[in-house]
Amino acid sequence: MAKSIFPITHRILVLSVLVTAWGTAAELPNIVIIYADDLGFGDISIYNPEAAYKTPRIDKMAKEGIMFTDAHSPSTICSPSRYGLFSGQQIFRSTGRGGGAFEGPGGPSYLKPGTLTLGDMLRAKGYRTGVFGKWHVGLTWYDDAGKRLGGGFANAKLINYEKSTPLEDGPNNRGFDESFITPNCPNTDPLYVYIENGMVDVPATVTHKRSNLTNLDGWLWDNDEGFMSVGYDFENADKIFYDKTVDFITDHLNNHKGKPFFAVLSTQIAHAPVLPAKEFRGKTDGGPRGDFLWELDVLVGQLLDKLDELDIDENTLVLFNSDNGPETVHYHRMMQEYNHDASGGWRGMKRDGWEGGHRVPFIARWPRAIPAGQVSKQMTSTTDIFATLASVVGYELKDEDATDSFDMLMFQVPEPRHSMPRIPIFEANVMHVFSSFSIRPSQSCWTCVPVLVKSSLQQDSDLSWLSIEVAGGVLQS
Repeated sequence: MAKSIFPITHRILVLSVLVTAWGTAAELPNIVIIYADDLGFGDISIYNPEAAYKTPRIDKMAKEGIMFTDAHSPSTICSPSRYGLFSGQQIFRSTGRGGGAFEGPGGPSYLKPGTLTLGDMLRAKGYRTGVFGKWHVGLTWYDDAGKRLGGGFANAKLINYEKSTPLEDGPNNRGFDESFITPNCPNTDPLYVYIENGMVDVPATVTHKRSNLTNLDGWLWDNDEGFMSVGYDFENADKIFYDKTVDFITDHLNNHKGKPFFAVLSTQIAHAPVLPAKEFRGKTDGGPRGDFLWELDVLVGQLLDKLDELDIDENTLVLFNSDNGPETVHYHRMMQEYNHDASGGWRGMKRDGWEGGHRVPFIARWPRAIPAGQVSKQMTSTTDIFATLASVVGYELKDEDATDSFDMLMFQVPEPRHSMPRIPIFEANVMHVFSSFSIRPSQSCWTCVPVLVKSSLQQDSDLSWLSIEVAGGVLQS
């Protein structure tokens, strides 16, 4: 079981930073976030040595930096977790309740006007910012009458692109200088269009048919038919996002010297449907989904190699994270056919309040500042990335900014560049499960989840889970 291979520590791991001072923007680190989709705790082989396939390049990244073994997503579904990454807040800060995943022209954005985003914060410190891939925090679209459209696949046919673009609440209005995105899951939820810097060059005018795609051993499940643009490429989605990310980085180095950059690569992998690009098929013993993860591993390795080739890897902080646990159908099929536990021994999966729904891989690599070979069992959340990066770049967060984000003290400089009014408070981590909460106390294997049915002793892998009704919830041990 993955979690048994790591030494137990009950203190915050504070890393010695090798940088003696930051004085100019040129000395600030470049920052890259690789945000995987539906990637479970057991889907990376350094977290799960019994995985049905290997991820050697991501494993190498972990060995060259720090891997967190008690990291959690803000939600157990896509859109609220992405809101948490970009805002440093739980979804109820935006909605007053929980939040679902957008479909079709769903919106408006969870990132409301006035919300400080990661892009805003880093741009204020001199960064050039870009996001590439799956967006999925909501966009505003209008019909011919200028009326805002709601979600759902049918409304995709009603979009008036002249009235809707440039998008009023897309990435370029939320802190990003450059963007190339899909509105929702790239291969799952119509509307299937590419949006570059708020514009749709090729509107959706045709209907996508699932039968046009390769159904690899039945893994095409969850590819919804709906409106798409001509030339939309399902099978090479992540290669396209990778290329756009690299183009942004190389253009930055050629035309914006003296400024650091911030890039987000938001992948389709490993969200359903399972559609690895052709050159990655048959590469693993883990079937089509194993090949899908192999593609992710290769792209991560290529990106790290590109940073090295460009001679910027030493002072580039690369973060690798996932939005929630593994898809339910994927989890069960991988267990049955390949004896692969995508949740890494933890009960639950995507959409669950149980641990497997929100415990995710989290890796940080920064050769100039993070000593290699670090492992931390400190509990943390994706929302904490915001305050930690604010600390790294010397940005003073106001009380109303990133309110659910705490500096992880991943980095300690010899002479602090600013006061640190926010200290990490890891008493509990809160995840959203649709409109409910799941609470995981720090340094504990107990999780309080919403009551759905009464339950007594339940078995999960080699753990015994005791479910007890407590204060309107179920205490999971």
